[in-house]
Order: sequence, then structure tokens, then C-alpha cells
Amino acid sequence: MNPISRKQFLQNSSFFLAALAAGPVLGFSRKPEPVLAFSTLGCPDWSFQQITDFAAQHGYKGIEVRGIRRQMDLPLCEEFRSEEARKKTLAIMKQKGLLFVNLGSSTTLHFREGTERQKNLADGKRFIDLANQLDCPYVRVFPNNFPKEQEKNETIDLISKGLLELGDYARDKKVTVLLETHGDAVRVDDLVTIMQAAKHSNVGLIWDVANMWTITKEPPDEAYRQLKNYIRHTHIKDAKLIDGKIQYTFLGEGDVPIFEAIDALAKGGYKGHYSFEWEKLWHPEIAEPEIAFADYPVKMKNHFNSR
Repeated sequence: MNPISRKQFLQNSSFFLAALAAGPVLGFSRKPEPVLAFSTLGCPDWSFQQITDFAAQHGYKGIEVRGIRRQMDLPLCEEFRSEEARKKTLAIMKQKGLLFVNLGSSTTLHFREGTERQKNLADGKRFIDLANQLDCPYVRVFPNNFPKEQEKNETIDLISKGLLELGDYARDKKVTVLLETHGDAVRVDDLVTIMQAAKHSNVGLIWDVANMWTITKEPPDEAYRQLKNYIRHTHIKDAKLIDGKIQYTFLGEGDVPIFEAIDALAKGGYKGHYSFEWEKLWHPEIAEPEIAFADYPVKMKNHFNSR
């Protein structure tokens, strides 16, 4: 065997490094990095400074706002309630390389026509206005439990009509209204019916895998196949079912086939944020945010590296 010369070694090494940099152009590929966000539902007592500092330090790229210091009516938060405050807030986000990825409203769309319905639609429009001012692409709305006094088809029709009204309002504001898979709206057939009736360029879905699977047990691959065209954002979390009750766990430590769902998203070309929803506000007994929010990016990056 002829020994390789130093010159040849350097030439080969240079070519290899250039090929790595060129990536797929020369047949080499890098493993995709998940784009991570977390919901402030998981840190209800943190200041905005704590939220952004922690996100930047742990490799997050997005913040999903569902209250700051327990103020859930986001337009009233001190960070957002004036033009000057919003400019300062956006400057902090830019400095730390972060984006607002979703505003979590409490807007519910299953009410019949009347005062309560109009109040909720007006609330959704306030959040759309705020999202526009914050360069945030999405506003979350939802139903919870379908009212027992209404026929299911009527409720589904009301939700679809509400989505269309909010989608029309959001059209010129560069905002998309997203229905979260939540409460009784978690079965694939129902969600497809709603989204087909609410077909609109400014309407989509937040796929909360755990919300669905813990109730329906529908395989994530099948759910994704049918919902793919509507999914714009995700809520990622894990849980155990103990005596029929949900107990939230760190990622990969529960019963939810969450990594199957994540793989379906990645294989399907999903480019959005994988947003960690740690429900600390509603479940104060679960781990503190500084523990849970530090664990999540480690688990996600380990999984993507092992794929």
C-alpha cells in the first residue's frame, strides 16, 4: 500500500470539510434540529425577564404566551398594553434571538348566538390585534366540553363559523387563528369535519398530541395523516394514565406515544415550533419550570440525534 502524502492528506481533509459544509449538495446530510418553544403556562410566576433569559440560555427559539405572572388577558399585561411597552418587549426578544410563536387566548367558539358568543369573538379579535402588533403568527382558540344541551353537529357548526369569522378578521393582519385539539374536540373525525367547514387561509390547528391520545388512543401516525394539512403549531407533552386520571411527566416517561407523533411531524416536513406545554398553572403539584424547561430540550435533541 502506498503511504498517503501530507499534501494529499490536506487536500482530502479540505475536501471532506467542504463537503460537510455543502451538505446535501454533495450527498452529505445533517440531522435536523428541532425548533423549540415553551408555553408560559409552565412558569406562571416568572417575570418576562426570567422567561426570556431562561429560553435563550437553554436553546429555545420561541415563546408561546399563555399569561405572564398569572395575567391571562394578554392585552392587559404590562409588557403589551402600550405601544412603548410593546416596542421594548420586542427589542428584548430580538436581542435574545427569540420570537413570539403563539398567543393563547381563552376564546371559546361553541356558544350559540348571543352575548356570550359575541364576547368570545370580540376577545379573539383583541388577541389577533395584539398578535399583529407583536409580529406573532398565531392565536389559539378552543372549545372545551361540548355543551350537553346542544346537538353535537350544531356545536361543530358553531365552532366552524367562529373560526371563519376570526379568520376573516385576521386575514389582513398576518395572523392565523388556530383551533387547539382540546376538551371534546379531540377525535380525528370531528376535527376533520370542523376544519373542512372552516377552510380558510388564516385558520389552522394546534396539534396537542397528549390531549387527543389520552382520550381517544388514536395512533399518532393516523391522526397526523388526516390532520397534516391543517397543523400549523404543536403542543408537546407526556403523561401517565393512573386510575383514569392524567399525571404529567417529563418527555419520554409517560404513556403517550409522543415520539411517534414527533417523528410523524418531522418525516412529514413540519417546519414549525415544537412547543413544550408544561401545565404548571393548572397542576401546581408538578415539577418546577426550571427543572422541566431544562429537561425538554435535552430530550428533544437526544431523540432527533438518534433518529
